[in-house]
Amino acid sequence: MTDPVSVSLFILAGGFGSRFGGDKQIAELPHFRKTIMELNMLDAYQAGIRRVVLIINDKVETAIREVILPRLPKDLDVVLVIQRIENVPIGFELKAQARVKPWGTGHALWCARNQIIGPCVLITADDYYGDDAFSQIVAHFAKKSAQCAMVAYPLEHTLSESGGVNRGICQVKDGLLELVVEHLDIEVYAGQLMGRTDAEARVLLDNSAPSSMTFWGLTPAIIPCLETGFGEFMEKYDTDVKKEYYLPDCIQQAIVANHIEVAVYTATQPWFGMTYQQELERISEKIYESRQGRYSNCPASDIKE
Repeated sequence: MTDPVSVSLFILAGGFGSRFGGDKQIAELPHFRKTIMELNMLDAYQAGIRRVVLIINDKVETAIREVILPRLPKDLDVVLVIQRIENVPIGFELKAQARVKPWGTGHALWCARNQIIGPCVLITADDYYGDDAFSQIVAHFAKKSAQCAMVAYPLEHTLSESGGVNRGICQVKDGLLELVVEHLDIEVYAGQLMGRTDAEARVLLDNSAPSSMTFWGLTPAIIPCLETGFGEFMEKYDTDVKKEYYLPDCIQQAIVANHIEVAVYTATQPWFGMTYQQELERISEKIYESRQGRYSNCPASDIKE
């Protein structure tokens, strides 16, 4: 059995927010005067998690240390890891010199691989998942501490009012993840939900199709897959300094080559994501409505609800 306290939370917060026009991971929601990642940390805290690894870029380090960390529960241990471009496998240092942005979500976890000391929940800093997602994965690790997991969200609950979205559509068999296929520009066409694959073929999609929103339950078994996968990625795209190494690619390789099992759970609450600054007010209001009556037992220093 795994004690919930031994489960860590990893937050991918190293992006530069180019579409947002600023440091999205430290943007405060008007209804809370807190960031989305703080709300996620409080939900994780409620589920029993007491250790957080924040993977950040050095531009936001001061703001996180001076503004965000003092607002968190005092007994929440937070480790900061900088996602540095030059942190690559041995032999690829010269390639890193031509790079201006990090190498993607897989690279972010690579930078924090030494912090994976037991079961962990991995999320992104600018997505809100709901407290039950954390409870589901913590409960999973309490029963199966060596098995990876994910929380999938019904596709129809992950769409945007601003246009098409890209989503990883999951194929699930007997409760285990078999395959994640990236679909692009998903939106409603003529009353039907459609998306396209890399082959440019437009396909009809099921409204309830399970989709990955980067809510993973990982174990140290992912480390060798990460090391192998990122190295192979660097070899394959040796002349492409814009290509990114995505975490789902690492997990897919882990399933196929390393026979790692990933249990799939279905989200019971809405997901909310933020891409543009003008979405702050609307997203804040929706999250606020979904969180009424929370935190009665959370000794956070500054709850604004």
